Amino acid sequence: MRRLKIIHRTWYNFTGTVQLAPHRLLLRPREGHELHIESSTLETSPVASLHWLRDAYDNSVAIASFDSSATQLAILSEVIVQHYDESPLDFMVADHAVNYPFSYEAEASAILQPYLLPQFPDERSALRVWLERFWHSGEAIQTYTLLQRLCVGIHETFEYQVREEPGVQSATETLQRGTGSCRDFANLFMEAARCLGLAARFVSGYLHAPTSGWNFGATHAWAEVYLPGAGWKGFDPTIGEMASSKHIAVAVARLPESVSPVAGSFFGPPGASLHVGVWVTELLQVDP
Repeated sequence: MRRLKIIHRTWYNFTGTVQLAPHRLLLRPREGHELHIESSTLETSPVASLHWLRDAYDNSVAIASFDSSATQLAILSEVIVQHYDESPLDFMVADHAVNYPFSYEAEASAILQPYLLPQFPDERSALRVWLERFWHSGEAIQTYTLLQRLCVGIHETFEYQVREEPGVQSATETLQRGTGSCRDFANLFMEAARCLGLAARFVSGYLHAPTSGWNFGATHAWAEVYLPGAGWKGFDPTIGEMASSKHIAVAVARLPESVSPVAGSFFGPPGASLHVGVWVTELLQVDP
C-alpha cells in the first residue's frame, strides 16, 4: 500500500471586483477497491457553500456557490489517499478477448457504445493509416500487447510539450505536429483505441513522479480501455506505462473537456490570470 498526499491550489486574479457564478470542482479522487481516501479538505476564498453530487460518470463533483464579491478566487484541495494498485499487470482478460480483434458481448456493448464513438469521425482515415505501424489486419496479437505497443509507441514517437493554453489537441493535430501535452497524448491514445474498436475513456488526475520537464507540478491525464474480464485498465502514453499506484484518478469522461478540475464563470470586468500548483508526495505508512 502507498500513501500519497495531494495538494492542489488554484488562484484566479481578476482585473476588478467580480461576482462569482457557481463553480464545478472535480478535485476529489475516485474511490474504490484500489484507492481509499484517508482524509480530504476543500477550501475556497471567498468562502463558498459546497453541494456534493455524483455525475453521470460517477465522478465526485462539488458545486461551489458564492455570496460575496471578490477580486481573487482561491481554491485549495488537500487529500491523503491509500493506493493499493501495486501490481497493475495482475489481471485476467476474458478468454474471448485475450487476442485481438474481439467483439464485446451484447450487454456490455450497449453500455460501452458512447466510449466507442470517435470525437471526429473524419479523422478515422488518418488514424487507421498511422495505426498500421502498430498492427495490420490479419496479424495475430494479444489485446494487451497491442495496447501496450500503442502506449509505448506514442511515448517514444512524440515530443512532450508544455501547453499552458486550455483545450486538447485533436488526434489529427497531434499526429501532424508531432508534439503534445499529457492530455493530447491521452486523447490520441483514446481515439486510436476507439478506431481499433475498443471502448476507451479519458482520465484526469495526478501522478506521483520526480519533477521533470513534463512533470512540473500540474494535473495529469491518461486513458482507460475496457477489457472484458479485467474492467477499465489505464494506459499512460506520456510515460509509456500502465496506470499504477502512482496514478491517482480524479475524473473520467467520454470527452476530455468534461473533466476540467475547475469550471465556472463570473460577472464583472473582463480578464483574469490563472495560477495552478500541484504537489504529490509520498507519506510513511501508518500502523494499523
